[in-house]
Amino acid sequence: MADERPELTTAPLDAEAVRGAVVVGVVPDQNPRVVKEAAKYAAMMKAPLVVAHVDVTRFVTYEDPDGYVHSAPIDVNIAPGEADLDLVHASVAHALEGIDLDWRIHQLVGDPALALKHLAEQIDARLLVVGTRKRGIGESIREFFTGSVAARLAHRQARPILVVPLGEPAPDDEDLWPTS
Repeated sequence: MADERPELTTAPLDAEAVRGAVVVGVVPDQNPRVVKEAAKYAAMMKAPLVVAHVDVTRFVTYEDPDGYVHSAPIDVNIAPGEADLDLVHASVAHALEGIDLDWRIHQLVGDPALALKHLAEQIDARLLVVGTRKRGIGESIREFFTGSVAARLAHRQARPILVVPLGEPAPDDEDLWPTS
């Protein structure tokens, strides 16, 4: 699938087709390094890559026995979630251009850590890959209240997690939780 872009679909993911895959959580405008690292591990493991985008503007209402997830928007305008998926799809296709790897994209809804955990369980994923967030006061406040996706995954499931650092690392003496 190196030269093809998987089609976007709202159909349930075929869990058997991607059993043992590497799952990578992707957000719009994310550094392509996260996807490239996930692809590297998927290739080493001879496993497919499942790119997961979590639409946090929607929540799960119920799930059918066949795996189809019914969701409802938090806001009446659902266009941002659809536009985000298109952005993720385009950026992943660009990042994986020329790489011979079986990959597909799947949109989840709700809380990112719980959605990724559920997907990993559903397909018996070998590895979860996530990136760090850019540093800044807004992200620090968000993580203070909700916790990082990587940390929450580490405490709520047993699969290995690869956290790909983005940007420049914080110096050892820098306060990660600014008080002012």
